[in-house]
Amino acid sequence: MPVFALTRFRTDDPAALRADAALLLTALRQRPGFLTGEYGTAADDPGLSALLTTWDGVGSYRRALSAHEVKVAGAPVWLHAVDEPGVYLDDGAAE
Repeated sequence: MPVFALTRFRTDDPAALRADAALLLTALRQRPGFLTGEYGTAADDPGLSALLTTWDGVGSYRRALSAHEVKVAGAPVWLHAVDEPGVYLDDGAAE
């Protein structure tokens, strides 16, 4: 079952986080099961941003996070993550 992961970030240096998130997205795109990914900044709060990725299943997502290159690329990004649930099942409720 497809899943999407949404992680929000809070930072005082949006430009640096944006650059780090681009490197993380590059690493994630190389992982099996990756479908799509995007990073954006809140329209009314430049210190708040989000990373949205979609995966072919929760197993692919979890294995991607375990990959060495993802851990290395993700370290400077994850430390800005807002502590909240972030992985959701795509249950088709919006169809």
